Amino acid sequence: MPGPGPNTIQMVGIAYGILFVIAGALLWRSGRFSRTVRYALLLVTILLGFAIFSPMLPYMFGELVARADSRVGATLLGATLGMVLFFLLTFLFGRHFCGYLCPVGAVQEVAYVVPVPKVRLPWKILPVIVRAVVFLLIIGAGLVYSISILSYVGIRQFFTLTLSAGFLVFSCLLIISVFFYRPFCRFICPLGAIFHVFAIPSRWKIRRTDACIECGKCENACPTSEAGREDTKGECYLCGRCMDTCPVKGTLIYAGKTSKEGTEK
Repeated sequence: MPGPGPNTIQMVGIAYGILFVIAGALLWRSGRFSRTVRYALLLVTILLGFAIFSPMLPYMFGELVARADSRVGATLLGATLGMVLFFLLTFLFGRHFCGYLCPVGAVQEVAYVVPVPKVRLPWKILPVIVRAVVFLLIIGAGLVYSISILSYVGIRQFFTLTLSAGFLVFSCLLIISVFFYRPFCRFICPLGAIFHVFAIPSRWKIRRTDACIECGKCENACPTSEAGREDTKGECYLCGRCMDTCPVKGTLIYAGKTSKEGTEK
């Protein structure tokens, strides 16, 4: 919660996040960010979420907007700094924070692994539009009425194990995420809307080379329908499912802007 002095745990969390994004990008680039490493990191992130409720930037964003007309504590100011830095890192390296460092996203990612039939929308633009509308509602409610809509979603209650209506709301979202990929991230998260904008022009992202045989397996595996050759990757959470299912080595690579031959410039 906001306080009068610096939040050391929060600063450590932000520093940890920044270092990991850079290290994660290097691991992706070297081909060493294996499925085992990915899920180990997700579990660590979830445990940190329960242990210290950090870095919980979506919740902090809602609180910051709701308190925009008053003095805020160092915790929220630190969260603001963290958001700006992670936006910049997303522009450079893609959505590492959303994919692996946000406990809200991590717990949904792990839930989606449960082997049950999955639901995919035929219109991938629909979640983006809904999230944009929710973003405007969150901004409006915060600035006009000083209300944090996200406080009713139950993020804090869930990760602090506080039984309440909010806890049940987030629990329901988590159950939905077993069948539908990241419902909170894709429909509700206000930071997700901003990360989406920064991820589209990101310098480093998963790209398709000319080794592709157009089998379509990566498109079928991608839970956000972002694996197509011309897709912007704005909703790519770097889950790696496209790479895991690709039958031709070297077809999908994490790299900077590539030439027609699929080699890095």
